[in-house]
Amino acid sequence: MSLELGRDGELQAERFLADKGWEIMERNWRGCRAEIDLIGKDGDTLVFVEVKRRRSKSHGAAASAVGSPKQKKIIRASVSYMRKISHEGPVRFDVIAIDGNAVNHIPGAFRAEGYTR
Repeated sequence: MSLELGRDGELQAERFLADKGWEIMERNWRGCRAEIDLIGKDGDTLVFVEVKRRRSKSHGAAASAVGSPKQKKIIRASVSYMRKISHEGPVRFDVIAIDGNAVNHIPGAFRAEGYTR
């Protein structure tokens, strides 16, 4: 059930970003033992997007599920992806939190500065 909820959330997030004019480059990209839900371009910026969806806030808001351990995994995988495509331009890490039917896009939700392997 939660896998289906997650996939539905990712599709909803992808449509949301596409409607904003983003180019979606990858879905569920795997690297360095981590998965990045969506990778897209917002103008010239390469954006790694983590999508979290919850039916309700009874177990906390969806955005709160993207803590430091998850962020580190995403950052590690993003480095691998950027090497793969030889990207040297601007990068951003966003979160799309879906609570019920409310979509909350958080651009720049976390940063890679200070990240160590």
